[in-house]
Amino acid sequence: MRHVVYAMPGNQELADALAHRRRMARLALELHRFPDGEGLVRVEEPPVGAEAIIVCTLDRPDEKTLPLLMAADTLRELGAGSVGLVAPYLAYLRQDARFRPGEAVSSGIFGRLLAEHFDWQVTIDPHLHRLRSLTEAGMPQGRAISAAPALAGWLRERVELPLLIGPDEESAPWVESVAALMSAPAVVATKRRFGDRKVQVQLPDLSNWPGHNPVLLDDIISSGHTLLKSIEGLRALGMPAPWCVAVHGLFADNALERLRVAGVAGVVTTNSVPGETARIDLSELLAAALPEH
Repeated sequence: MRHVVYAMPGNQELADALAHRRRMARLALELHRFPDGEGLVRVEEPPVGAEAIIVCTLDRPDEKTLPLLMAADTLRELGAGSVGLVAPYLAYLRQDARFRPGEAVSSGIFGRLLAEHFDWQVTIDPHLHRLRSLTEAGMPQGRAISAAPALAGWLRERVELPLLIGPDEESAPWVESVAALMSAPAVVATKRRFGDRKVQVQLPDLSNWPGHNPVLLDDIISSGHTLLKSIEGLRALGMPAPWCVAVHGLFADNALERLRVAGVAGVVTTNSVPGETARIDLSELLAAALPEH
């Protein structure tokens, strides 16, 4: 089956890289916004029976999801044999339980919505906390791959004597997998959350690694509050300025600028979400995860 690639707005660079690595044609997809905010999607017609792949990272998902679903359905109407989604960042997974009466369990709602419109989904390091797989989030054909090899490769070349530090318990899987690939030491802090913007972080004893350069490593940088508290703790211990490295850089509430003001050696993320910090390329990992021709 022939494969063709489409890019939702903002995803053109990654879509081009995937098309190049897998020798697939990249066809046009346009999104027009009317003055009242409604969107109009237009796609270049796929070859009849082809597998159409849409690349769309799902940060800011509320404004992206409806045009994405319209694009998928239009491709199917125009003759695509199947439609797949490459969403390097997959939104709405943090709400995987009903914490208060009446709350929507958005992980399952969003997952089932994507599964209805796409034959398969590929994503990078989804934030599966209480869920064990994308299947439990309503996506039985979903495939989650790890950015650990790309993170380890970047750090190995650029940071001498790294000490990987997970800023909370949820970061432990990413920290441990990257540390194993680098043969580097790793520790994990403990965190208490008191709200969306108020956290307390307790660093472990770091005295066993004198001379090491701290690397705060996490899956997502959103508000940045957990990292900021970790930076305060490292400064109090007299540690060098840390690197802040993450898979997904969302940077809400001016988080990037606040991290820089706090004093860091650098802030680096993958290109799962485009932006100025997106210096770790995931196209090779994503291309390898696509269905075979």
